[in-house]
Amino acid sequence: MKSFTRRKQTVGPLKPDEPLKHQNHKRPVSRRDFIRQGFGVGSAMVAGPTLFSLFASPRAAQAALSADLEALKQSCGLAIPGAGKIPFICFDLAGGANIAGSNVLTGGAGGQLDFLSTMGYSKLGLPGDQIPSVANPVTGTNDFINTQLGLAFHSDSAFLRGIIEKTAAATVNAVNGAVLPARSENDTSNNPHNPLYTINQAGADGSLLTLIGSRNSESGGNSIAPIDSINLGQRPTKVDRPTDVTGLVDVGDLVSLLSQDDAVAVMESIQRISDLKLNKVNTSISRDDVIKDLVRCGYVKSADLADRFGDPGALDPQIDPDIVGPSGIFSTAEFDAEGEFRKTASVMKLVVNGFAGAGCITMGGYDYHTGERGTGEQRDLRAGRCMGACLEYAARVGVPLMLYVYSDGSVASNGRIDESLEGRGKGEWTGDNQSTAASFFLVYNPVGRPQLLGASTELQARHQQLGWFRSDGSVETASSPAANNVNLLVQTVALNYLALHGEQGQFNSLFGGNGLSGSALLDSLTAFNPIVSGTL
Repeated sequence: MKSFTRRKQTVGPLKPDEPLKHQNHKRPVSRRDFIRQGFGVGSAMVAGPTLFSLFASPRAAQAALSADLEALKQSCGLAIPGAGKIPFICFDLAGGANIAGSNVLTGGAGGQLDFLSTMGYSKLGLPGDQIPSVANPVTGTNDFINTQLGLAFHSDSAFLRGIIEKTAAATVNAVNGAVLPARSENDTSNNPHNPLYTINQAGADGSLLTLIGSRNSESGGNSIAPIDSINLGQRPTKVDRPTDVTGLVDVGDLVSLLSQDDAVAVMESIQRISDLKLNKVNTSISRDDVIKDLVRCGYVKSADLADRFGDPGALDPQIDPDIVGPSGIFSTAEFDAEGEFRKTASVMKLVVNGFAGAGCITMGGYDYHTGERGTGEQRDLRAGRCMGACLEYAARVGVPLMLYVYSDGSVASNGRIDESLEGRGKGEWTGDNQSTAASFFLVYNPVGRPQLLGASTELQARHQQLGWFRSDGSVETASSPAANNVNLLVQTVALNYLALHGEQGQFNSLFGGNGLSGSALLDSLTAFNPIVSGTL
């Protein structure tokens, strides 16, 4: 029998993109193995300016086509970017990231602040002197609880630190969230975590693309989508760098030969001349009107594309001043140096502006049980910065956003403390553990913080944590249908997306036979009151 000796960590945490070479894991052989262990991460690259911020708020802008073509544009289905639904972005942290406890606080049946045992928090990576139930004798308050984002985080959460770094105070004050305790298998691509198709079923769509994802996979991410939700006609388009975005639209050579306004005018004239001729011609085919409409819409679409995207500022995230530059979310230096920032910027540019209905950002290397704490802290911090960037960009554009974060499985600590600078005096991650898993979502609302359901503080706490943990730091599998069923976890996310529009009543008709039945159960799995009515 072979025996193995664990390599002692002597050089500190791994760099953010350094691969994880676990001695107790098989060699990576599949694409997902490489992503999970960080052998394949942000592949985005720097490119010179090409095609994307003609409008400060493209979703709110009205195309400047002539009045006689606006009605035709609407009849051709070119009227509403994003189908009028709340933009949706999910983060797929491949490998089994820590979410519960050390990042988002989780508690018992009473909610996030129904505290676990000291042993339970130790399992979640928190030593006894950093657990949320301990009151500071000087201040008399629980200093390790932070509710700036509505949802309670551990005050030293790396996710939280990253989010706060990239968001303005006004943005933070307009965010709220909910956590979903839910087990999922460790280190496997077979967790049906990805919700993109389900969110599309709930109405999300874009003016250029329906769904996008940073991986070239059927789901657009690392984890698969629930089999019964997959619609191959809406397979996510791979977008993980600015050139993927700018390559989406080809407005032809006319824009390079003429000014943008002149190019639009020429296309409008072509449409009018074509329309006059079509009205004089009968194709002698029984579907004459249908053919004429197809021709008319083709010309109007070309004029609309030139009008919206003929200027390079319309699509390119790297020349959007709200994203990159002196007043941007990312400085030029960090945008040029960090592929994960360019990936995030590319996806959020399309989704937040309504060019795509929903998007998935996969970040690799979250199988970080390396026998120390610093590696996980640094990777969580970078993920938090990317989450914060999405929330802040939605605030700058002026639209709501639902942001969902999940991972395949999770990790646990045996209580040993990493006293290094990057370890921050917290428990070392020493192994995979699916019983400590959870996911969470944050919602930004431009008009003010989303309001939890419930007429009392106690009831609201139960709507902010949809399910609960046992005192020992493990998910209580009987606490919700989603707690031990990833398919139903995705359905719960879809339910909450619909509820933000006031459309939870459509859930059963859209997702019949889903395993979630009964109005009382659906209400108990819903976090927030509506923030929009049907459409934006």
